[in-house]
Amino acid sequence: MLKPTRRHLMTATALVAATTAAVAVTTTAGAFDGKDRARSAIRGGKAKNVILLIGDGMGDSEITLARDYTVGADGRLNMDRFPLTGAYTTYSVHADGTPDYVTDSAASGTGWATGVKTVNGRISKTPGTDKPVRTILELAQRNGYATGSVTTAELTDATPAVLASHATDRSCQGPADMAKCPKDTIAAGGPGSIAEQFVNHKVDVLLGGGRRRFDQQVTDGRYKGLTVTEQARRLGYQVVTDDASMKAAKAGKPVLGLFATGNVPVEWTGEVAAVGGTDPQRCVTSNPDRPSGTPSLADSAAEAIRLLAAKQRRAHSHKGFFLQIEGASIDKRDHAADPCGQIGETAAFDRAVKVARAYAAQHPDTLVVTTADHGHTSQIVPLGANPPGLSSTLVTNEGQQLKVNYSTDTPGRSQEHTGTEVRIAAQGPQAYRVLGVTNQTDLFTTMREALHLR
Repeated sequence: MLKPTRRHLMTATALVAATTAAVAVTTTAGAFDGKDRARSAIRGGKAKNVILLIGDGMGDSEITLARDYTVGADGRLNMDRFPLTGAYTTYSVHADGTPDYVTDSAASGTGWATGVKTVNGRISKTPGTDKPVRTILELAQRNGYATGSVTTAELTDATPAVLASHATDRSCQGPADMAKCPKDTIAAGGPGSIAEQFVNHKVDVLLGGGRRRFDQQVTDGRYKGLTVTEQARRLGYQVVTDDASMKAAKAGKPVLGLFATGNVPVEWTGEVAAVGGTDPQRCVTSNPDRPSGTPSLADSAAEAIRLLAAKQRRAHSHKGFFLQIEGASIDKRDHAADPCGQIGETAAFDRAVKVARAYAAQHPDTLVVTTADHGHTSQIVPLGANPPGLSSTLVTNEGQQLKVNYSTDTPGRSQEHTGTEVRIAAQGPQAYRVLGVTNQTDLFTTMREALHLR
């Protein structure tokens, strides 16, 4: 059995001692001793399961904004309660390997999925030679683990795509979308579109949006003339389309959940930021464009865990599962300078974190990691500030006003990612590896070592 080295454990213990010595933290949810929690989490060993939670675009500003609005400045979100917290750098690279300081989701996802940095827009392929690199999900499958991916984006979007596909460009999501990936087409001897690769990989649980990609017709190969959804059924998938059918899915057969034509509609709505600001507003915690049967991210996460764990029990396997859960539209509403949509999606993601941590409380051999792929644009600014870009004033659940600003591009254009480091927090076997400032690619090693994948 692999064990953490003495150097690793001494370094981790020193970091915890430096950051938690003689500190007892009190929050509105009650008191806890941060030093004791951190000490108890310093352990290596093997994990049976890994749950990776990705808040897309969820930098510290996005977390703070959601915390301030929903539970108050002195409150704590579920993602704040991990015993071990660090930060990691997020840069991508140019084709020659030199740093590109602001990543996109394709390159950042490739970093943790493969341990290799790549160019923006590329999915789990090398930066210069455009060669596929084996992913953490593929390694988990090869070693007998059940696998799953849950997202509020299209299943073929960049962050989920990095797990079970290899594409020259992130836009090559369905058979009709292959213009930028001529060498990846089935006709050219490649693996096909991202959607085709996902179902061909027989990932056990796929839950998200993107029905329009799977409704595209396969143009070459064994499944020519079928839609990707029909191909999935031929491969044994149960196709589910809403909360009820998702919860009726049976363990032991793969599940493809397609809950929206495109991205899953967001949970909250409100007035978007504007030049000169908005009147103080409360967010609307509903969305008339979100169908009533749409499962929440937390429900999808819980169902994925149920299906993956049940599959392994039925198979009498001593191996567990690897599961990635993405809150995708934190990023998408940040791009749109939509503070209410962004906060609502962060809150929805935080409820999925609660589901994962609750499972780990009953199954302590589970490594749970929560992080982001990159930072984003929103900033909390003084109420008296007059920022040059887009801003909005919110009235928080504490009854106080808060101003948020979006100024990473000119008004009328999509707001941009930032190159900042982002939070990474963890609990369970090998969680100590997230301490300090690490590189995004180190997360791949953490998960691989936790599951003993070779």
